[in-house]
Amino acid sequence: MIERYTLSEIGDIFTDASRMATWLEIEILTVEALSEIGKIPNADAEYVRANAPIVDSDFVAEVFAREEITNHDLAAFVDVCQARIKMPQGSWIHYGLTSSDVVDTALSVLMVRAGKQILKLLKETIKVVYTRAEEFAGTVMAGRTHGMHAEPTTFGNKLALWALALNRDYERLEDAIEGISVGKLSGAVGTYSNIDPRVEEIVCFRLGLRPVPATQVIARDRHAQVIYALTSLASTIEMCATEIRHLARTELGEAEEYFGVGQKGSSAMPHKRNPILSERLVGLSRVMRGYLVSVLEDIALWHERDISHSSVERIVVPDASILAYYMVAKFKGLISGLVVHPTRMLSNLDSSHGLLFSQSLLLALVDSGMSRDQAYRIVQSAARTASEKGIALKQVVQEISDVRLDQVTIDRAFDLDRIVSNARLTIEAASEIPLLKSL
Repeated sequence: MIERYTLSEIGDIFTDASRMATWLEIEILTVEALSEIGKIPNADAEYVRANAPIVDSDFVAEVFAREEITNHDLAAFVDVCQARIKMPQGSWIHYGLTSSDVVDTALSVLMVRAGKQILKLLKETIKVVYTRAEEFAGTVMAGRTHGMHAEPTTFGNKLALWALALNRDYERLEDAIEGISVGKLSGAVGTYSNIDPRVEEIVCFRLGLRPVPATQVIARDRHAQVIYALTSLASTIEMCATEIRHLARTELGEAEEYFGVGQKGSSAMPHKRNPILSERLVGLSRVMRGYLVSVLEDIALWHERDISHSSVERIVVPDASILAYYMVAKFKGLISGLVVHPTRMLSNLDSSHGLLFSQSLLLALVDSGMSRDQAYRIVQSAARTASEKGIALKQVVQEISDVRLDQVTIDRAFDLDRIVSNARLTIEAASEIPLLKSL
């Protein structure tokens, strides 16, 4: 991932040094497991641990230089490790293993680590969204369908729905992390031909993973599940960011991104306050969906393995994880700093001359004994008149002879407080999100 979108707390997980340090730990744990089952001397395992190389920039550079000769990264890594540990004890490194044992198990470790980092930040973000939902629980605004006024809602209701959606993404990612919390050290085609199954059990336990049956590689549907969870999360953020972009339009002006001191919205037009962060999040979500296609295509491999998935995962797994974390971090800041204009919301709501109450009026006429179709046609015609003449729907209806409703019934149909009285239920539902109780 390019540096612009890489935050260190997630980017550091996927550096070459981090990856090779994880490989090394798996190799050392394997040696220690071999000693525990009596395959090799305990003293040799202790020597390997004590003399294991430090994985720093020099070590990484040496592995890359060796790879120029081997044309195989894990083989180059093993060569360098054995040389630094020295013989004969260094010969126990990679004993009975194939490269995928180390690479796949390490990838699981890194994906779990990254996933938990994303979950931690996402939990904080859901709290921010919910807190702002409570803040605007009574802030009435026009609900819109097809981009047009529908019925009144509240901005708090909108935010609570976002919190619930993010919580579903949280649960999806939790499940996906559980699915990828697996390892395999079962040899060339997964049959433990040259490695005792007890070694796999010991190493996986110490890494916090579960051993799973495998071919030469761990099944790739597990990896795809993680990237799907991250893509779903990105799409939820895109949904929210798209709404903010719409609300920020000049014609609406109901909400806008925080604009910092010294910030410039346009190089040419000083008045501009563009929703640049929301637009960026929408664009990055498109990138995430592209990653998902790639990992889904990785599931089908030839026989017990090929490496068509390897090149894809070297790019997609780190990039998707880093990008998802970046998007959550930026979205958290977007919501916490979001500037909301309740007065403009009410003004916009009033601009449609009460048309948002058309269903309430329709039902009042039905309750009075009128057929639904007749009531619908009356309200539809009245709405058109109100819109074209720029007068209140309530006034138009009161002048229609076929409408025989008393004033109390008409007032109730156009009562704004009544129509949003149950909107709070969504916020109450969001308040039951379990992770909110742990913050």
